[in-house]
Amino acid sequence: MNSIQQIRDQFPILQRRVYDRQLVYLDNTATSQTPRSVVDAIESVYFNTKANVHRGVHTLSQEATDLQESTRRHVARYINAPSAEQIIFTRGTTEAINLVASSYGSMFENGDEIILTVMEHHANIVPWQLLQRTKRLSIKVLPINERGELRLDLLPSLITERTRFIAVTHVSNVLGTINPIKEIIALAHRHQIPVLVDGAQASPHLTIDVQDLDADFYVFSAHKMYGPTGVGVLYGRRSLLQMMPPYQGGGEMIEHVSFERTTFAALPFKFEAGTPDFVGIAAFDKALDFIENIGIEQIAAHEQQLLQYATERMMEIPGMRIFGIAPHKSAVISFLIGNAHHYDTGMLLDKLGIAVRTGHHCAQPLMTALGIEGTVRASFAIYNTTQEVDQFITALNRIAPMLNN
Repeated sequence: MNSIQQIRDQFPILQRRVYDRQLVYLDNTATSQTPRSVVDAIESVYFNTKANVHRGVHTLSQEATDLQESTRRHVARYINAPSAEQIIFTRGTTEAINLVASSYGSMFENGDEIILTVMEHHANIVPWQLLQRTKRLSIKVLPINERGELRLDLLPSLITERTRFIAVTHVSNVLGTINPIKEIIALAHRHQIPVLVDGAQASPHLTIDVQDLDADFYVFSAHKMYGPTGVGVLYGRRSLLQMMPPYQGGGEMIEHVSFERTTFAALPFKFEAGTPDFVGIAAFDKALDFIENIGIEQIAAHEQQLLQYATERMMEIPGMRIFGIAPHKSAVISFLIGNAHHYDTGMLLDKLGIAVRTGHHCAQPLMTALGIEGTVRASFAIYNTTQEVDQFITALNRIAPMLNN
């Protein structure tokens, strides 16, 4: 593996100064930074092969199509999907979940039940609530324990003969908890219930094998994986995708159109209406290369080292409150200093060059369950260092006395 400094050299933004201090970027759960190789790929497509994909007979269109479909095959390998046809490109995790909720959800009947968890991102709550406007559905919620782990022991009691779907995050974007997805899916499948897994926070940090998980749907975003914004992935079980109606109508998703009748294209194009972000999709291929050249196991090990070191140092600070202490946890630390407002903490850290996220993190039901309005969240990536953690701790020690007064 390249040294951390060699990795950091691929990210020019890490050389920035904020308020005349060296930037320490700890907002990776929201979005990761982007290496030169990805930006170079974007420039290359725009300057050399920009043409709309599919159906074009000219060279540029064929080259652009090849780049997009090569990325589709790469994504399939990355998550061990059975085929590239089961990889659908979206604008992000949010659109992928909305696609499933709208399309698969259209087959639900009044009185059917859906199970979510209290730690879900709003993107895995609101689409199902929107579905309730047209279907009289019941949404049940699986709670967590005091360590921030799902109460898996309660899941069987939530399942009834009317349960039609379970949607669950692989990794909590607030608590960092890594959920036992394989166990949840196995239980659901014993009752013939399909499961959607929100993998937005897992795909940059964990090995994803949709066949081993036996996942029905798995969704994630490129921008959290060192890739471009505006590109997401939906993996779906072939039998389910084939029975689902199209999510949107337009060009590229059709086989034949007449004013009397329209037939739809085969997978995956049935769900990819209109011109895709073929530039971003081509660049995403380079982000996957970046991850694979380092190795996801090496990335996870480095991030876990930073997580443990930062947690130990933070717990030495008077008034420190950390939310989410599950033993199986991703590199995320959500915290408060005493009763200080998370926004004040974040602003003071920013003045010292430390970029963290503040607020409810699009997880207001979880904040309600925790009895708080929001947290400060620090999250790590492969390019972060122990020296940056030390800068973060120094900044916390400087502002804690002000906040605890």
